[in-house]
Amino acid sequence: MSIDCIIIEDEPLAQERIKGYLVRLPFMRLLSVFDNAIDAIAFLQTQKVDVIFLDINMGSFSGIQLLESIKVDARVIISTAYDEYALKGYELNVTDYLLKPYTFERFVQAVDKLKEGRGQHAEATQKGQERKFIFVKTEYRLDKLMLDDLLYIEGMRDYRRIHTTGRQIMTLQTFGELEHLIPPGIVCRVHKSFMVALEKIDSIQRDSLIIGKTEIPISDTYRKELLRRITGQSPTG
Repeated sequence: MSIDCIIIEDEPLAQERIKGYLVRLPFMRLLSVFDNAIDAIAFLQTQKVDVIFLDINMGSFSGIQLLESIKVDARVIISTAYDEYALKGYELNVTDYLLKPYTFERFVQAVDKLKEGRGQHAEATQKGQERKFIFVKTEYRLDKLMLDDLLYIEGMRDYRRIHTTGRQIMTLQTFGELEHLIPPGIVCRVHKSFMVALEKIDSIQRDSLIIGKTEIPISDTYRKELLRRITGQSPTG
């Protein structure tokens, strides 16, 4: 069975070293390489990975900040030139801490730890609490979105405008990506240009629904699924 991994590392030489080591381990499958934490977080919220090889110092958003900002289901192996973060890393339950420069033999030791307790990690992940927030990628940063505040999401050509109880967030992420990010049962697509938070619906008519003072259209394509979601059964007629 292969182990899917990503590299989050801003030094090209360090990236190449890890990639070279992974090539020598056929059961490791490299999905992507990132030179910053922001793009990596956006990827992690839509893709499942088993292992992250993570650098610490990466400009304005560090590897430690990444681990503290989101719920990371993957195992983490830190790869850094600085030993002062070792304690913090282990507080965040990392699998191993590789101090640069390290040999292939030391790299293999870290990877071997991934195989140990792989089942226990999966079980712990399944028992984890449901996320109460997600991070949405805007043009220049990641914005935290509390799911209880979500009202509806509106499509605007290339952008999606996320309406919440207190503000609006503009993102290039697609409806499909957002639907994957948000835990099941919270939102429902009701129109090619709208996705709504089910708990925030105040009333439903044949061709529209109301959230607060906003009327949102319902298209024939999504009406049956909406009614199934709110009633718990397939509609007749």
